[in-house]
Amino acid sequence: MAPLERDAVGRPRIGVSSCLLGDPVRYNGGHSRCRFLTDELAPYVDWVPFCPEMEIGLGTPRETLRLTAGDRLVGRSSAADHTAAMAALPLASGLDGQVFKARSPSCGVRGIPRYAGDGRPADRRGRGVYAARLIDADPLLPVEDEGRLNDAGLREAFVERVFARARLRELFAGDWRPRDLVAFHTRHKVQILAHDPAGYRLAGRAVARAGDRPREETEAAYRALFDAALARKATRGRNANALQHVFGQISEVLDDTRRHDIVASIEDYRRGDAPLSLPVALLSHHARGEGIAWAADQTYLAPFPAALRLRHHL
Repeated sequence: MAPLERDAVGRPRIGVSSCLLGDPVRYNGGHSRCRFLTDELAPYVDWVPFCPEMEIGLGTPRETLRLTAGDRLVGRSSAADHTAAMAALPLASGLDGQVFKARSPSCGVRGIPRYAGDGRPADRRGRGVYAARLIDADPLLPVEDEGRLNDAGLREAFVERVFARARLRELFAGDWRPRDLVAFHTRHKVQILAHDPAGYRLAGRAVARAGDRPREETEAAYRALFDAALARKATRGRNANALQHVFGQISEVLDDTRRHDIVASIEDYRRGDAPLSLPVALLSHHARGEGIAWAADQTYLAPFPAALRLRHHL
């Protein structure tokens, strides 16, 4: 199997609000199936579905819930307080990402209405009670709601992060050695640089000390730096610089025509006139064709399965 294909096939474990997969667990007995999740992403990931309101025994159909100004989760009509029951629910472990139902007082990630004692909206700064617990437990976990995944850029960024996190989880799940972490960091060099050049250097220092520190300490340090770096937005400018970095590794073996084609495609992308997929495809093709192993093995060129077609937007 070619290096790029190998790096793209790790299966992330993604937590998901059950209703988004089509389960009839909403308050009205319906669902909120998200077709991107069920039809496009599902073949490449392992879902960990969960509906916190069902798990605390509310059943369906059920009374609608809302947040108070004090972040209590209560029944809209009965005012029954379910905050303690929600706080007692176990949190999933070993996740590479999470997709929550938007606008839910249990699962909403942002902008949830909070109500004052007189029943009037106090603000829209709430976060779902269960979502808040999961995010507080793992602040660097890639988390989105299905509404934001309709944005092509946010969708790409989320999927990239969960696949990267899955690869790191798989590395640390095995009997790894410092040389394995060096190889992992090397393969992810350009991908990390596209997000956070300073973060790449910090993570590199953790790798350099791997042979002198306890395994658990190295894992914790590198995981935190890796996740934090990829959490930063890969801007158009950083992506263009990353593309130039790969180009610099293969330019000497190319003729003038092919060099010009790649440079032009990078500049087209930088200006917003071409999708990222164009220069990536050219670099990947020539890295493979010329047998430039370092470049061909970079996860940046294939951070997730190509069939997802997530880099074709402008």
